[in-house]
Amino acid sequence: MGTSIISSRLEEFLIYGMYPEVVTNTNKKKILLQLSGSYLYQDILELANIKKPDLLMKLLHALALQLGSEVSYNELSKILGVDRMTVINYIDMLEKVYVVFRLHPFSSNQRNEITAKPKIFFYDNGIRNAILGQFSPLQSRPDVGALFENFFISEKMKQLNYQGYYGKTHYWRNSQQAEIDFIERIEDEISAYEIKYNPNKKVKFTKSFTEKYHPKHTFVVHKDNFWTYLQ
Repeated sequence: MGTSIISSRLEEFLIYGMYPEVVTNTNKKKILLQLSGSYLYQDILELANIKKPDLLMKLLHALALQLGSEVSYNELSKILGVDRMTVINYIDMLEKVYVVFRLHPFSSNQRNEITAKPKIFFYDNGIRNAILGQFSPLQSRPDVGALFENFFISEKMKQLNYQGYYGKTHYWRNSQQAEIDFIERIEDEISAYEIKYNPNKKVKFTKSFTEKYHPKHTFVVHKDNFWTYLQ
């Protein structure tokens, strides 16, 4: 697809995702519900030999509601009524079958990266929306920012994997809640992305990050230029 076509279909991709059989079909909602149902309820359950399918779907529902937010394994374990390791094992499995992926916080102390809360994103927006049964247009949705962030970061991760990227990816947040949405790090070279759906929203990279880590590149991604960073 060309850049202009991609941009003109952005709302469609944010709501229905990028699965080829969905993109090329006019009845996107029906195909997505079939796809998410057969894939999540059958293939994953059989592959992982999961004994509690209801628990898996409750976990997916909770993750879909927390899209792009920091996730606490302890909080999820309380919500679901299971131990913390069960939650982690289920998320590990969902990563292995490319339903979700974790973005860990960036820190100069690698031990902090392991212990701090990750953000969890879906590889496909359509699957996330199908889990919640939410296909309403963008103008009536409160989660546009989260949908755009999930779409861009998931497509960026696919691009990096395709290119054989060997660095690491992160988000960053400090105790004052200043944040960088997405970071690429190869050895000591850092590229930082701020992701905002609205191109008119003023974005300033926080000095608490730039003065400490000295990123080589800083990018502001929005609905009018996102494809520049995905080619």
